[in-house]
Amino acid sequence: MTIDDAATTTPTRTGIWLVGARGSVATTTVVGALALRAGLTDSVGLVSQFPEVAVSGLPEVSGLVFGGHDVATQPLTKRAEQLVQGGVLPARLMPLLAEELEAVDRRVRHGLDPATGEPQGVAVDRLRDDLVAFRAAEGLDRVVVVDVASTEPPAGAVAADGPLGDLAVLESALDAGESPLPLSSVYALAAYRAGCSYVSFTPSPGSRLPALAQAAERAGVPWAGSDGKTGETLVKSALAPMFATRALKVRSWASYNMLGGGDGATLADPAAAASKIDSKRNGLEAMLGHEVDGPMHIDNVPDLGDWKTAMDHVSFEGFLGVRMSLQFTWSGCDSALAAPLVLDLARLTARAHEAGRTGPQSALGFFFKDPVDSDEHRLGAQWDALVAWCSGLARG
Repeated sequence: MTIDDAATTTPTRTGIWLVGARGSVATTTVVGALALRAGLTDSVGLVSQFPEVAVSGLPEVSGLVFGGHDVATQPLTKRAEQLVQGGVLPARLMPLLAEELEAVDRRVRHGLDPATGEPQGVAVDRLRDDLVAFRAAEGLDRVVVVDVASTEPPAGAVAADGPLGDLAVLESALDAGESPLPLSSVYALAAYRAGCSYVSFTPSPGSRLPALAQAAERAGVPWAGSDGKTGETLVKSALAPMFATRALKVRSWASYNMLGGGDGATLADPAAAASKIDSKRNGLEAMLGHEVDGPMHIDNVPDLGDWKTAMDHVSFEGFLGVRMSLQFTWSGCDSALAAPLVLDLARLTARAHEAGRTGPQSALGFFFKDPVDSDEHRLGAQWDALVAWCSGLARG
């Protein structure tokens, strides 16, 4: 069964608007979708190919239209050439997809650059107008905004009566020319004002702030997040339940992560790294059922490029107190792991929007390190929840 076998009631055109549209993940996502549409690759890595998910009636890949925001000016074709040189994209695809990739690049608009001093209220309106224009120009049924930009520092404590905790206070602050929001939340607010759903593929605050959740509720749109689960945490979410269900006590779980590329450079900043570490740590103790020593470290290794490597050491205790250990190394291409999930999430969120689902979509936690509105981190249980959710969409 292919990813397009599940028919929808009427042909749809769905926009995927990528925040960070000229980055590695976005470029790989677009090239992958174009290659799927042209029959130049298969659907390996896409969960939406499975009948249990496709039954929900997802929009077809052939009806996806891409655009986005970015402050970078390098054309998508140039970024794609760099990814070919790095072994991320197959060289054979570029001559076949260059024209379509250039068309996508023409739909990329300038994002929010804090260095310009543009007030956030003005920026929200400008970004919203870009989304509205995209939807109208391309004749789209709906648009999903997906944040695949660089990781931001954590938002910190949020006062319930402050601009990040209450939508009315936030809107008053924006009207007064203040700029209280993290960048990811500016894009999320613009999406909601344009009537678009939103997916946070990064650990950045995005829609997780109470004021933004209120904005989504007012707009009547679904949203999902956060921080795509593509590597080491994916392995943890499968292995940790194994120890718990076999009554083996994990005493420590140490993790060392190395990554290059733009993500590695961003996470060299301790403030940004703190956001990623918090997201990666989230849920381990919940899955194991007890506290555990879990030191974690992230290093930027530019030589790795788009690849990332995680080395984990798990110390556990068995019958009669016998001490044992497990070590594993996960090495993968970040963009190739993330891109199919971006396509899956965008299509699933678009289908939820079509079906009238609103607010945080906890069943999409299967895809995330830090799932919104859910304390479930076990991969198997998350899969069951996703399948049940898709079945519900199929029944209408």
